[in-house]
Amino acid sequence: MKRFFLMLILSLFAVAGLSAQTLPDIQVETQEGEIVSVRDLVGKKPLIICYWSIACKPCIQELNAINDQIEDWQKEATFEVVAVSVDDARLKATAKAKAASLGWEFTCIYDSNQSLKRAMNVSLTPHSFVVDKSGKIVLSHSGYTPGSEQLLIDKVVEISKK
Repeated sequence: MKRFFLMLILSLFAVAGLSAQTLPDIQVETQEGEIVSVRDLVGKKPLIICYWSIACKPCIQELNAINDQIEDWQKEATFEVVAVSVDDARLKATAKAKAASLGWEFTCIYDSNQSLKRAMNVSLTPHSFVVDKSGKIVLSHSGYTPGSEQLLIDKVVEISKK
């Protein structure tokens, strides 16, 4: 029991420490094959950044759930969603085809050398972040269960009011 509470406290400190980080300046590829800096995605709107891979069923479920609700959510706050594929170079074309076939209505980028994944300390997918309009990470969430995507929009709405 002591060990559980120690792990819980350590994980809370880890998330608190992460929230002080800003989005790293890493180059990634867009759906169209253009190379862009992740920092170029930061602007006047908060971001929801979701890491996924083609072999991760919970990742696809989370992104589908976000896609299904994005229109309603954007009535509550202005924000953008960025789906980051961490599939390697061999699977990048498959990941691009998968994203296109699912009809996601948000930005998809491809981190095939996993530089962005490492820079943001993502070890497992799905892993999602909320980033404020200045590029500061304000929420980190790993794993997915149906309904947990609501945590992301709740945080976006909260920071949009500031």
